[in-house]
Amino acid sequence: MAKKYSTNASCPCGSGKKYKKCCAPFHRGALPPDARTLMRSRYSAYATGDSTYIIETTHPDNPDYRHDSAGRVHWKASIERFCEDTDFLGLEVIEFVDGEEEAFVTFAAKLSSGLLKEKSRFRRVAGKWLYVDGEFF
Repeated sequence: MAKKYSTNASCPCGSGKKYKKCCAPFHRGALPPDARTLMRSRYSAYATGDSTYIIETTHPDNPDYRHDSAGRVHWKASIERFCEDTDFLGLEVIEFVDGEEEAFVTFAAKLSSGLLKEKSRFRRVAGKWLYVDGEFF
């Protein structure tokens, strides 16, 4: 279940823009133009508890991806628990390596549980960027 988040608040991704002018349009269906923007909007989706967006922007090759409806229900609940139990305190994009069909974003996410550093891999499928997997540091 999504957390209450004001569209006039600063975007959780740290852009300095209001949420409604930054990541909210992507959460409502606009396609991020590149993998870096997708990664930032996914961070904001976690911060706002938007499990549907996380699922919709995950590549089928991701180990957590579930095709069956029972698996999806469990996956969605797992994301929602993580979002509810975690405070998202800041995001820093360290490196962005863009490509036509594959891209990489290295970032540090400050969470209430500690610092998460990851090099994420993204693939473009039919014009839409999707999160494939990541390597933690």
